[in-house]
Amino acid sequence: MGDEKVRNVVLVGQGGVGKTMLAEAMLHLTGKTTRLGGHAGTKPTLDYDNEEASRGFSISTTIAPIEWKGTRINVLDAPCYPDFVGDAYAAMSACETALFVVDAQGGPAAVTTRLWFAAEDLSLARAVFVNRIDRAEADFATTLESLKEHFGPRLAAVTLPMGTGDAFSGVIDVVHQVARHLENGKPVEGPVPAEYADTLQEARDALCELVVEADDDLMMKYLDGEALTQEELEGLLHKALVERIFVPVFAGSCVKEEGVISFMDNVVDYFPAMADFGRIPLVNGEQLDISPDDDRPVAFVFKSLQDPSNGRLSFLKVLAGTVTPGLELVCARTRKTERLTHLFRMMGKETQEVKSASAGDIVVVPKLEAQTGDTLSVTGKVEAAAFRFPNSLYRIAIEPDKRGTEDKLYTFLEKAADADPTLKVERDEETGQTVISAIGEAQVSVLLDRLEDRVGITAHTVKLRIPYRETIRRVASAEGRHKKQTGGAGQFGDCWLRLEPNPGKGYEFVDEVVGGHIPRNFIPAIDKGVQETMADGVLAGYPMIDVKVAVYDGSYHPVDSNEMAFKTAARIGFQKAVEQAEPVLLEPMAKMKVSVPESYAGSIMGDISASRGRVEGMEAGQGAAAGMTTISATVPYAEVVDYATRLRSLSRGTGEFTIELSGYEQVPHDVQEKLAKEYQERRAAGLK
Repeated sequence: MGDEKVRNVVLVGQGGVGKTMLAEAMLHLTGKTTRLGGHAGTKPTLDYDNEEASRGFSISTTIAPIEWKGTRINVLDAPCYPDFVGDAYAAMSACETALFVVDAQGGPAAVTTRLWFAAEDLSLARAVFVNRIDRAEADFATTLESLKEHFGPRLAAVTLPMGTGDAFSGVIDVVHQVARHLENGKPVEGPVPAEYADTLQEARDALCELVVEADDDLMMKYLDGEALTQEELEGLLHKALVERIFVPVFAGSCVKEEGVISFMDNVVDYFPAMADFGRIPLVNGEQLDISPDDDRPVAFVFKSLQDPSNGRLSFLKVLAGTVTPGLELVCARTRKTERLTHLFRMMGKETQEVKSASAGDIVVVPKLEAQTGDTLSVTGKVEAAAFRFPNSLYRIAIEPDKRGTEDKLYTFLEKAADADPTLKVERDEETGQTVISAIGEAQVSVLLDRLEDRVGITAHTVKLRIPYRETIRRVASAEGRHKKQTGGAGQFGDCWLRLEPNPGKGYEFVDEVVGGHIPRNFIPAIDKGVQETMADGVLAGYPMIDVKVAVYDGSYHPVDSNEMAFKTAARIGFQKAVEQAEPVLLEPMAKMKVSVPESYAGSIMGDISASRGRVEGMEAGQGAAAGMTTISATVPYAEVVDYATRLRSLSRGTGEFTIELSGYEQVPHDVQEKLAKEYQERRAAGLK
């Protein structure tokens, strides 16, 4: 089956609006399943993961390969719960069309808006399916107007509902001007009831006015008052979708399965295939020609999965040529040769082996080392431009419940991060914590549940330790004297140290000893003793920065003095001098940019001020970002370490932000006292 017979459609939108049910209805109506999955007690075919079953929403993209009228429609059901939206971005990168499922009662919501602009960035064709027309409060006309308010005037209905709520009985096909409904699961077509004649004509006129923009000659003809022929209208629908100047809107009910067959007909007849977009941009600025006949195949890994039944699986979109089992391709990133041992088509968790896949098609390949975003080709020199994932700004530390399982925990986390680019795992050497960066809390919660389910290890999250620093504010001197007699050779070291603030210049050590009061060979030991003490901190156990230390006097014993004695003396002297030098605690500051709809800007600025932050600027969004406000601020990092969760609450999921550490500032006196007290208590308990 060549590219002209394959359509790739990703289902996206707000969680809980029925995306998975739409895919299940398509599987059922095309005979892939015997019952409508996920309805009336039946298990869904696509949401098969234990975590998905227990939480009630999709966590990972699954594929429903639909065969309809000689065409394969690869339906990618993407998770759109905010914490798993990265999977939706990846799925969109493998498709030509994004279908937004919205509720006939609720209209578009925050996640829908976010993904709409992501689809725009990826230059995808877009369509909308208004679901749940059979609900009592459903209103198709109001929902369509709301969609136009959110996303512009280029939306038009291609199917209309006949009735709403309990009276919903089917749909009207605006293009072919017929009424359609199901009888005993079979499609029935008939004339449009007279009471819908005016509504149909209005919808058809609106449709024609939009799609004629795809052809200058037909637009002139239409503006001169000539009606479009049926053939002209159908040709324009495809062209307008490919050129992304028109967004078709469908009506239906996935549970009743009404409107779903009309949607599938439209996908086959008008939706773009990959070849319609001509060429694919590459990293080096060149373009890759799309052709199933190319003898140098290229494939792109858009998703990786660690499946408990099948092991590591890579989801591949074939960009050029034809791939077959046994083919060897080279990864552009690693330059390693990868062998495609088997090609599978997946339906939920079920796999079916296939003999080939041509440009435009999607297959799953086991046991590849390639990661999400990698391009595989014959030469290894072709690299498709990677898509942008949402920022993983929710950071939390993870600790195993049982000592001795740290290595197993870290190995599992590394594998999870390897499969999911929105997860990052790192070992913070300074704080000794294993830190996960994710999109949100639910993503980490699922990760920990899978850890227990698949590896048998339990773990918990703990707050990130803030990398505070210590420094001094005034000059001070002190003597460090270490004398120890133990029967035989003793230990003796004596040094005078002067400490000075050294803002912005780090640590400096100066030897000012004259007259041989301390032999030269012991000076490096003093330097080392000071540096070791600075690393451990004096005030609250945090590393010290920006201190200039001079050793200017001292004494030694010809027998008992050695490097260890002077290192210990330096530690004693440094600690005594710090106590007199007005030690202060510094906290890391974060430079932030927060983008939210204008209506939330006041709440965000109030929260920044309440977090001891400084708002440093505001900027109104332009173009696609119109209606958004970007706020620049500097905030203590300790106050925004959990900002991903807070921003979601403050902006109802509509906000995004960037953050980077930028310098240190002195903490308030009460914070310093609290941290110093905690440090003293830990030391008294024998803890660091």
